Amino acid sequence: MSALKRFLKDTIIYGIAAVLPRVINFLLVRIHTDALPTSEYAENTNFYIWIALLLVLLTFGMETAFFRFYKSEEKKDSLISTAFISVFVSALIFTIIGFSFFDFFSKIFDLNNPIQLKLLIGILALDTIAVIPFAYLRASNRPVKYAIIKLINVGVIVIINLLFLKFIPEFIAKGKDIPTLLNSIYNSTAIVNFIFIANLIGSAVCLLLLLPYLLKFKWSFNTILFKKMLSYSWPIAVAGVAYVINENLDKILIGRMIDKNAMGVYAACYKLAIFMNLYIMAFRLGAEPFFFNHSDKKDAKETYAKILNYFIIVGALVFVGIVVFIDLLKQWFINSEYWEAIVIVPIILLANLFLGVYHNLAIWYKLTDKTRFAMLFSIIGALITIIVNVVMIPKIGFIASAWATLLAYGSMMLLSYFIGKKHYPVPYNLTKAGSYLLASIVISFVSFNYFRENYVVSIGLVIIFGLIIIWNEKRDMIAILKK
Repeated sequence: MSALKRFLKDTIIYGIAAVLPRVINFLLVRIHTDALPTSEYAENTNFYIWIALLLVLLTFGMETAFFRFYKSEEKKDSLISTAFISVFVSALIFTIIGFSFFDFFSKIFDLNNPIQLKLLIGILALDTIAVIPFAYLRASNRPVKYAIIKLINVGVIVIINLLFLKFIPEFIAKGKDIPTLLNSIYNSTAIVNFIFIANLIGSAVCLLLLLPYLLKFKWSFNTILFKKMLSYSWPIAVAGVAYVINENLDKILIGRMIDKNAMGVYAACYKLAIFMNLYIMAFRLGAEPFFFNHSDKKDAKETYAKILNYFIIVGALVFVGIVVFIDLLKQWFINSEYWEAIVIVPIILLANLFLGVYHNLAIWYKLTDKTRFAMLFSIIGALITIIVNVVMIPKIGFIASAWATLLAYGSMMLLSYFIGKKHYPVPYNLTKAGSYLLASIVISFVSFNYFRENYVVSIGLVIIFGLIIIWNEKRDMIAILKK
């Protein structure tokens, strides 16, 4: 099997494993926006912003370091146990500190009641501990087992969400009786907390299913190896923190500089960008192990260049496809009270496409062990996010946050390309890739501003775009299929 075909196979398998659960979770957005007023949806958003930030800190880039050393390290048991013990200790220390300074963190995280902080600590501890076992399943090429555990996790979350945010409220509204125990549980806490409770239970089930893989290894802690991994991983961790800032600071600032309702509508419409995020995630799950494993091949750079080209092609089609059908998507997935911020979606989609290109380009600093550049690029992106949001939100409202995200990720993409040329030059076809990006931007702009819900024209433009791509790529596509 050719390298590109193998990469495609891995991407599809791991993509399904990660994307399908997130698609199912995304479908809960309609349940959440129907059940929660905009201010409480903002509360839900705030909770998961802290989850995202703290998870990056607690795992401190160890997942990426695990992939980096998995191929080269002969003693796999030592690598796995060293990585796992390091994140386990991190989770343990965080849990102790969190409960020791409970009131302090409740105020810092802006949580409305004590149970929310307990749930936050529990979710973070469980998810941190699960990071290395999941990384092991990916690195050892066990996509089916990875997928099954992920799907069970999301199944638990969905069932609890549907039960407490939809079915029980509907039964009560209709005057129907429900079991005493369920009624007691339902009335014991705010409805938004059931979203977090579902997450905690799902994470616990997930970790239990991963335990058999942990118990099969000989446990030891290699201090020398840990220092090597930490040297590689800490810039990744800083970059991860900056990424969380790029993704989430806008929502916090909107909540504080405008109000919680604006934060809620912005965060809900932002969710429609998940379709691009899912594509990027599927790509990264297959790409990260592939890039490292393929790095010693003679044609590695040419392969990376082709992968970027195909990534942009599919990403551009996803971009225009979502923009063309944006008014249908908003009706299916978001309550009408949240539609005010729909104008941000095309901008956020393009920003995330730029981020996906940046992840492709990032192979140069990962393979050359220059991960400090990841930290540099992400810090620059975070500074752009902060400055544009603080200056422009008071002037033009929440759309400033969408433009800030686009500027941040666009800048990171360009910086990575130009600096990467000096350290690890890859023969990217910029003319072809740039033309696809430009065409997708023009089509999306025209469709969104002049042909909203005129699907005959908009779909026609997408079809023409697709035919042009097929015509340009037909030789390479035939060559890959023949290999």
